[in-house]
Amino acid sequence: MRKVFNSKMWFMMMALLLVVSMTGCGGDDDGGTPPPPDSAGGVCVGAGCVDLGGAGNYVILAKSAISTTGTTAVTGDLGISPAAASLITGFGALPLDATECFSTSPLVTGKVYAADYNTLGCTTPALLTTAVENMMTAYTDAEGRAAGTTELGAGNISGMTLAPGVYKWGTGVLIDDRGVTLSGGPTDVWIFQIAQNLTMASTARINLAGGALAKNIFWQVFGVMNVGTTGHFEGIALVQTAITLQTGATANGRLLAQTAVDLDANAVVRPAP
Repeated sequence: MRKVFNSKMWFMMMALLLVVSMTGCGGDDDGGTPPPPDSAGGVCVGAGCVDLGGAGNYVILAKSAISTTGTTAVTGDLGISPAAASLITGFGALPLDATECFSTSPLVTGKVYAADYNTLGCTTPALLTTAVENMMTAYTDAEGRAAGTTELGAGNISGMTLAPGVYKWGTGVLIDDRGVTLSGGPTDVWIFQIAQNLTMASTARINLAGGALAKNIFWQVFGVMNVGTTGHFEGIALVQTAITLQTGATANGRLLAQTAVDLDANAVVRPAP
């Protein structure tokens, strides 16, 4: 009888260990599963929107590097792929969660995901690969929309108030210290197609009026997006080259770069639902 009892106990213990091992990394939202879209931030939904797919789960997403100096505060999740976590610099030690599917930082109210967070078989690398592919698809989508207004202000939109629509420039775009205002309702959509750089001067601000929402504003930029010292950016940045926020600049939206994102004592907040 003792032998039978011991055999039953052994099989029960093995079954329990199997269940624990299967739930290790991908069993809940704290592990290898993706952050649910729009669960803690806004994603544009409806006519005219650019579909971000998995990229819409991140406030900052980059392929090659994410760096910061100074006291930066980020609200939302960070993702980097195909680069490894070592290319996220300035955010502290980035200790891994017990699942080893994400890390944390005192500068980030959210989670940090990297392509090499796969120690326990997490789905993090696959989810990031999909997010980056979705980011690139969104860039192409925004770039290909039919423009209703072209070459406005010869690229200098400072001091203007812009209605919803698709705007296109074959040059760079400048916003100086007079800023620019986007005026429209909470379901209106703006798409800006910029063939070179988007440059915001020091103290330049993108202002929203009439109920306009950052989640519905898309800046498709072929070159570099640079937000000057203490400037303020609103919207979804879909940038083929680099995104740079100078000292004290702030952003309400998402910074999605096909290369690197460079911060310097900035506040970056995911868009409101």
